[in-house]
Amino acid sequence: MKKKFKYLVATDHDLEWGLTVSTVGYEEIDKDDEYPTRGHADGYFFQTDKGRVLDEYQLQYVAEGTGVFQTASAGTLELHSGDIFLLYPGEWHTYHPTGNGWKCYWIGFKGKNMDDRVKAKYLSVEKPIYYIGYNSEVVRILNNALDISEKEPVHYQQTLAGIVNYLIGMMYSLEKSESLSKNSDDYNLVNRGRLMIRENLETSLTIQEIANNLGVSYSKFRRIFKDFTDLSPAYYQMDLKLQRAKDLLSTTDLSIKDIAYQLNFTSPDYFSTKFKLKTGLKPSEFRDESNK
Repeated sequence: MKKKFKYLVATDHDLEWGLTVSTVGYEEIDKDDEYPTRGHADGYFFQTDKGRVLDEYQLQYVAEGTGVFQTASAGTLELHSGDIFLLYPGEWHTYHPTGNGWKCYWIGFKGKNMDDRVKAKYLSVEKPIYYIGYNSEVVRILNNALDISEKEPVHYQQTLAGIVNYLIGMMYSLEKSESLSKNSDDYNLVNRGRLMIRENLETSLTIQEIANNLGVSYSKFRRIFKDFTDLSPAYYQMDLKLQRAKDLLSTTDLSIKDIAYQLNFTSPDYFSTKFKLKTGLKPSEFRDESNK
């Protein structure tokens, strides 16, 4: 058995940062080791048959080994090497290693930043496990968090909050990439589609035509594209056109009408409507602000 962990304190001022870290740890559990390990702070230790409820989030990464994870919302799930599993405040859960044990990192945190992601349904108690595989960068970052928590340098809470935000972003992105890359044809289809959209912002090429050029139906292209990017190809195309419009408004003397037709909007009025919905400003207002 090998373990290393630290419990941390946050000030009232730290709380205003939007996210604070309460614990960072690592443990290696062998086949016959007692689990859970002893020495944890009040509220953290639990019996696996009874479980527990925390008042914080925790991100746990199974670097090696297998386990079982059970929550009130998701039921009983298997844990494998390369899984990240999330614990949610107020959510009953229990977990333990199986087989020959595991090597597991964790970091506990709370704050409005995380609450907002859950409210926006980026994260959910119904889907607490994310498979990212063994990732040396994730291991390096978690070891860095352990080192920071041990030394407690000035403003370490803000540094650790940045690490948590980075890890959550990596987790979300890596699982998406891992899932799609299992089908290399779909992965390449999305990348080719995005390239076509970017290279044809100032042409009349439609999403339907792009799908035809890629040899798939529009509905299939839209579904695969959205699975990977969380955006429809039409939305992706429109967003890039509006980004290009902002660039043209800021750096050229082209009229708004000329910009609208250069980017293949059906009319200057339609362009202005879409632009204001995106930016909150009319194209003329955006140009005035840019020229100040």
